[in-house]
Amino acid sequence: MRRKISLKPIALVLILFSLFSCKERSEAEKEERKEEVKEFTQHHVKDSYDFHLFSYTTDSGEEKHIGFPLPILLWDNGLKVFSSAQFHHGEEVAEVDGNYYKVHHSKIYKVDGPEGEIIEDEHHHAINEKPFDFSITKNVVMIFMMFAIMFTMFYRMARKHKSNKGMPKGLGRFLEPIVLYVRDEIAIPNIGEKHYKRYMSYLLTVFFFVWIVNLFGLTPIGMNLTNNIAVTLCLALITYIITTFSGNKNYWKHIFWMPGVPVPMKIILAPIELLGTFIKPFALMIRLYANITAGHIVIMSIIGMVFVLENWLGSSLSFLLAFVLGILELLVAALQAYIFTVLSALYFGMAVEEHHDEHH
Repeated sequence: MRRKISLKPIALVLILFSLFSCKERSEAEKEERKEEVKEFTQHHVKDSYDFHLFSYTTDSGEEKHIGFPLPILLWDNGLKVFSSAQFHHGEEVAEVDGNYYKVHHSKIYKVDGPEGEIIEDEHHHAINEKPFDFSITKNVVMIFMMFAIMFTMFYRMARKHKSNKGMPKGLGRFLEPIVLYVRDEIAIPNIGEKHYKRYMSYLLTVFFFVWIVNLFGLTPIGMNLTNNIAVTLCLALITYIITTFSGNKNYWKHIFWMPGVPVPMKIILAPIELLGTFIKPFALMIRLYANITAGHIVIMSIIGMVFVLENWLGSSLSFLLAFVLGILELLVAALQAYIFTVLSALYFGMAVEEHHDEHH
């Protein structure tokens, strides 16, 4: 007897292939899709004047944006306050008190009228007048959110810790091991038993701040504080200021007049050591900014490949790779907070270190 061959597996394979395979597009459509992916990636890593969640195109061809606007605060011969909704996601000119403003590369410029355009020089830099801008952007909202989250989190932890006779309770059971780890494995080994308590508040603040904002940056909302170099600059400056004002006489002596070194070498090394005090916070700033920014760009680019590739195999592999890298970014979020805290503690320890054997 002949064996009856079932066509169900073959039909299932054909159906899956038809679902995952992309239709052949023209070169113009491919380039347009690549530009869309590039624009979306840049939008994800940049600050903006509104919260943009997603967009879709209706059957009539009209593009709809889902999100909510934020307040715009400009100083241009007086205070100008209006909603970022007037920009219509950067596509239109906003009119306020007879003045016209337009968004160009995430910055607000003044234009001549309702149809005014941004004028660029030969280097593609806008030469329009730019008002003083202190608007409430997406990153500013995130900073306020972080203040509220961290204040509430640690206030509740401290209150329950006090009422429960020193025993952790609720959220404190999760936070207390981390606080003890920062104290015992970061602060004390790098600063010392004598001085570490002075810096614990800052070390805990910067650790949880960097860690939590890195986690928020992995959400679809895209509030990426640490891939904004202005934010990492402020964090590095705080570390530099604390280090500078904490430095004892031995710290400055080892910078300007190293003991045990010949005088000609002291003259040569002093400028280098002084320059090193600025390089350290600069390295803090660039390390945090570059690692977080690179991670987001890579993940968003790989996700974009799902929509660019023309076959189901490439799209599936791209999605799988993006998923794996997303899991890895969860580790990077904590790792960058750890590195920033460790290096800050190390700089503080160098500033307050006491040398007792210089006479030898």
